[in-house]
Parts: sequence; structure tokens; C-alpha cells
Amino acid sequence: MTEYKIVDPTTNALVRRYPTSDDATVDRAIAAAAEEFAQWRRRPIKERADAVLAVSREFEHRRADLAAIITREMGKTTREALAEVDLSAAIFAYYAEHGPDFAADQRLDIRGGDDVVVRCEPLGALLGVMPWNYPYYQVARFAAPNLVLGNTVILKHAPSCPESAQAIEDIMRAAGLPAGAYVNVYASNEQVARAIADPRVHGVSLTGSERAGRAVGEVAGRHLKKYVLELGGSDPFIVLPDADLQAAVSAAVEGRMGNAGQACTASKRFIVVDPLYDRFLDAFTAAVRGLTIGDPTDDSVSFGPLSSEEAARTVIAQVRDAVEQGATAVAGGSRPARGGAFVEPTVLTGVTPAMRAYREEIFGPVAVVHRVPDTATAIRLANDTPYGLGSVVFGRDIAAAKAVGDALDVGMVSINGPSGTQEDLPFGGVKLSGVGRELGSYGMNEFVNRKVIRVRGRAG
Repeated sequence: MTEYKIVDPTTNALVRRYPTSDDATVDRAIAAAAEEFAQWRRRPIKERADAVLAVSREFEHRRADLAAIITREMGKTTREALAEVDLSAAIFAYYAEHGPDFAADQRLDIRGGDDVVVRCEPLGALLGVMPWNYPYYQVARFAAPNLVLGNTVILKHAPSCPESAQAIEDIMRAAGLPAGAYVNVYASNEQVARAIADPRVHGVSLTGSERAGRAVGEVAGRHLKKYVLELGGSDPFIVLPDADLQAAVSAAVEGRMGNAGQACTASKRFIVVDPLYDRFLDAFTAAVRGLTIGDPTDDSVSFGPLSSEEAARTVIAQVRDAVEQGATAVAGGSRPARGGAFVEPTVLTGVTPAMRAYREEIFGPVAVVHRVPDTATAIRLANDTPYGLGSVVFGRDIAAAKAVGDALDVGMVSINGPSGTQEDLPFGGVKLSGVGRELGSYGMNEFVNRKVIRVRGRAG
């Protein structure tokens, strides 16, 4: 049975349990969202945008309290938690400002000269299934555009994030949204499957693991529901021979170790073309060894624990599998002698296709560094993964770096800087990294009915 509870990963101590919603509670949530949709969609889009702007301001007003919640729930440093709250506020504000324009009627110039308009209309009540690694940001990028568009939202958060889930719903109420426009439920996986099948639910968005994506996509497909899946990644970071070494190392540390390495778009595989490999490895390893781990509320530490004891054990098992088969941990490779779900920042070399660390996504502070003889080999290695989310290419010759990016089977490429996210930048991947796009104007292009209205002969 799904159990909602807060376990502080800094100490592994149980903080509080939350009751899982019973079937009647989930049904009431679906009913509330479906019933409110009839009214919410008819409000002028400016009114919906104003309500979403009020949500942004509530995030700003509650900034410190919201940050403390997710530090307690999943171990994010206070510095990074505050940044996540700020980004979430920016996403709500962005769609409040730009959403009405994104949803405006589009006139088509068609053969024959008829008056044709494509109108963006909402679909209905939507289900969001969200993960623990960015408890506010992941919700914001799904909820903000859809609330402005006129959809209503039923939100099922990760079982380890019940307090932040409730905090978001509290913000929605404080901002003046009607109760059915955004509803939080502590649902089980079985209840989620039934909700997707429910005819009152018109779409589902999931951010999570490949396994969860397959389960949600299967149910949604069986019931002909629109879905968006933002899944895992094993992003390559390619260092070309002419790269700025210092800039590449700095970006590599930031891109791999941020959020304790628990990001789907974190750079995980560092592919370095000779003759820069030895210098890059030495500098990168030294930088990683200089990182500190500890209490996430201490601003002097680089990062805190992983999200849970289970997460820490999984990462260490992946590292040990590699080392036992001949890889080398040139930095880290173990868990520190302290309580909590901590893992040392780690650099692995000599990783081969036989090892878990070659194929699997490592969701923690572990970097795999590969030496390759040339750019063509770097591209082949970068694409030798079932994932295709983000990527980074470093090189002074911008045209050459762009050419490498063009050859990568990914949804996003960053040239000479770490992968990042912002409210006006489209986000998404290919292959096992998911289906669909979020953020920017694309955030309003998924759960929408593009209704074509054609007036024959330009009558009237």
C-alpha cells in the first residue's frame, strides 16, 4: 500500500505520517475537478491569468517556509530549495503574463479564401503525477499553463512529499482559485490507474521513472487519453579538444552535482576527446573531491543527503557493480561514516557496457568519465543509450560544437554551459526520456483542443 510520510533523509528519522486517501476521497476529488471545469473554463482568460499571478505572489510571500519544507522532505539544501521556490513563482508569473497570448485565436489563410480560426480550448480535468526531486517546480510547469488555459488539475504527488503537496493546495486556495480548480490527493498507484480510466479525467501528465511512465502510458493509451511523460535521462557532456578547460570543469561539477545529482537533466556521462582527457579528469576529480556534504541547512556544504535511504543504497549498488567489474572510483565511491542518506561525490572511469553504470541512469552524485579518440566516437558513445533528454557540448569552435549537438539523439542541447531550465525554455526529450514538451509556449500546446472554426465564403 502507498504510504505518505516524511522521513528526514539527513537523519533517516520519521517526522510524520499522512493518511492515504480512500477511494471515496479520490472520487470526490475527481468529481470536484470535473464539476468546476464547467465554470472555470468559462471565466475570461484574463481572470484565470490573474488567479495564477496571485499563486506566484503566494510562492514569493511564503518563500522561506516553502524552502524549509522540501529541505525536510528530501534533503535539498536551503540554497537550492529557495532557488526552486523562486523558479516556481517565475513559472506561474510567466504563464499569467504570456498565457493569454499563447491561447489566442490563430487565423489561417487557406485555399479558397474562407474565414478560418483555430481556437485553443481546454480539455477538462487533468491528472498530474509528480516526483519528489523538485516538489514545487515539477508541479508548477504542469499546473500553471493548464490553469490559465482553463483545465482543472487533480494532483497526486510523491509519497515522500505530502507536506509540500498540501502547501501547494493551500497556496491555490489563498490565491483565490476555487476548490475544484486544483485538488490534492494522497492517492495510491491503483487509485491513479482508476483515475486515468475515469471518463471525467481527460488527460494525465507524469514526471518520474521509465517504469512509472510505461504504467501510466499503458493505462492512458488503453482509454485513449492524452498524456505527457517526462522521464529519466543519462545526459552526455561532450568535451571537444578545443574546449575551455576551466569553464568545462566548472560546468561539469555544477551540471552533475546540483541537487545531489538527483535531476533527470543532470549531466551523467562525461565524454572527453583526446588530448584533453587527462587534464580534464585531473581537474574535475580535484573539484569533486573538494565538495562537502552535510546538513542541508548549512550554507557552507555543497549538497546534503539523497532523498531517502533507499535512493542512497541504489546508487552505491550501481557504483559497486562497476568497481567489482573493473571500473575505478578515482573520487568517492562510498558512503560517509555518518547517519542519513548520504553518498560521497564520486567519479568513475573505465566503465564498460557490461556494467550497470553504463546503461542505467544514476540518480545521485556519481559522474562517469569516458576517454574517446575523436569526435565521431564521442557522438556514437553519447547516442549509445536508451535515453534522450538533454546534453552538453563544450568547444571554442561554435559551428563545430553545434554540429555535434545536431548529431545527438536528444531533446535539448546546451553549448558551452550546463543544462538548465527556465520558464520560457521548452523542456522534453525523446526515446525513453518521454513524450511531449513543457514550459515556454509549448506548455500550453499539450492538453488543448485546437478547434477549427470555418466560415464559408467569409459570410458576415
